[in-house]
Amino acid sequence: MVLESVARIVKVQLPAYLKRLPVPESITGFARLTVSEWLRLLPFLGVLALLGYLAVRPFLPKKKQQKDSLINLKIQKENPKVVNEINIEDLCLTKAAYCRCWRSKTFPACDGSHNKHNELTGDNVGPLILKKKEDFADHLLLVPTWEAV
Repeated sequence: MVLESVARIVKVQLPAYLKRLPVPESITGFARLTVSEWLRLLPFLGVLALLGYLAVRPFLPKKKQQKDSLINLKIQKENPKVVNEINIEDLCLTKAAYCRCWRSKTFPACDGSHNKHNELTGDNVGPLILKKKEDFADHLLLVPTWEAV
């Protein structure tokens, strides 16, 4: 039953459809087609375009595989492992930002390169921010004690 339907479509309906299409004799004939004739040609041209694409696709250059597994693309690639040591005593500032996206030109310090990386990739990486804890004594209000004389 299914094969009978397919045979009818291929042998009867498809040839009848193709005979009714307003296919011009020359390329300049396409310029003389009316809007309704273009609308009748549209499904046929769409199928031809799809078949052409499917036929050519195996020969198109493949997209480069993204190196999702590689995070560090250029920093200290000669080392088997990148390790940066920073002494806590050297943190004389109240705040320091360190790169976690591996795109910083001032690595290991953050230069804001993650913003461009996030915009291009849709990632949400940001810096590691170290800040000194404020001393509790800085918040104390020193009130003099008055002794009775």
